[in-house]
Amino acid sequence: MAGLFPTRAVAGSLVAMLFAASAYGHHGWSWAEADQIELTGTIREISMAPPHPTLNVATEKDGVWLVELGNPRLTEQSGFVEGAAKIGDPIVVLGNRSLDPNEKRMKAVRITVSGKVYDIYPDRIRTN
Repeated sequence: MAGLFPTRAVAGSLVAMLFAASAYGHHGWSWAEADQIELTGTIREISMAPPHPTLNVATEKDGVWLVELGNPRLTEQSGFVEGAAKIGDPIVVLGNRSLDPNEKRMKAVRITVSGKVYDIYPDRIRTN
């Protein structure tokens, strides 16, 4: 039994490090470009589930994009709550797209749904 403890400890440490690395990569901004873009389209799907509410936004030219909002608390503080938008609503998203040019994914700092503005990350909004 004593010989198993180091193996279990090492295996447990490796699992913990893998979870920490994936959480850091997902919750940080390192996966996104520094420059912000504007995406215009129509809401196709809404999920308010943790860890981040998301929207699927259909664009005229680029197909459907995955738009990540802030954590549930930040998203709610912006005023974007369950029922604030519906499938088919027009949307403009300001945010940072994925570093991978083949991935249609972005992190929103501001969304405008049917003319109503929701500032999810006000301190990150850059306008020209």
